[in-house]
Amino acid sequence: MKARIKFSKTGSVKFIGHLDVMRYFQKLIRRAKLDVTYSQGYHPHQIMSFTSPLSVGIESKGEYFDIETNSEIDPEYAVKVLNEHTVDEIQVLKYIKLPDDAKKSMALLAAADYLVDVDFDEETIDKFLSQNKIEVLKKTKKSEKIVDIKPMIYKLEKQGDKLFVCLAHGSQANLKPNLVVEALCKFTDKEAPEFLRMTRLEMYYEKDGKLIPLEEV
Repeated sequence: MKARIKFSKTGSVKFIGHLDVMRYFQKLIRRAKLDVTYSQGYHPHQIMSFTSPLSVGIESKGEYFDIETNSEIDPEYAVKVLNEHTVDEIQVLKYIKLPDDAKKSMALLAAADYLVDVDFDEETIDKFLSQNKIEVLKKTKKSEKIVDIKPMIYKLEKQGDKLFVCLAHGSQANLKPNLVVEALCKFTDKEAPEFLRMTRLEMYYEKDGKLIPLEEV
């Protein structure tokens, strides 16, 4: 049986890397005594896959990972027992049962949204988005190239004194919020901040041209 777990990661835990978070949940599931499925072989491990590693220093209200279980587990019980054994800064928000033929969330992922602690006025944002192209230097481990990021920006708006962004995020296209902020700063002749405080709010898959939260199956 398959299930998807949604959790938040806030406070000082935002400085914990992805591998440590993965090991934390492996231990948490053991402490909660959930009937999770293990792989076969000499070194069995829990069948678990995270949707998208969160960069160190970013908080999140919408992280996901998928597991397989040997028996059916009540969602309310799963959330309750996991939160009884976790720390305050990592909270399990939902336990979602999946159909047997469900794809892994990492394969479905199409977009993510963020709230970034940087302030631009609405007029600047509108002018920025009205450009025919928004070209930036995108760096990878193997190369650097100029990329038009405009098609990867699904939403960009001012929310209070922060910037809300919904961006392409997945295997087909991937855009990080810091690149958008750098492009905005260049557009306004401002110096880009050395460190950006931000929160990932939700992750989505695409169906019939619409972005749907991964918790909605």
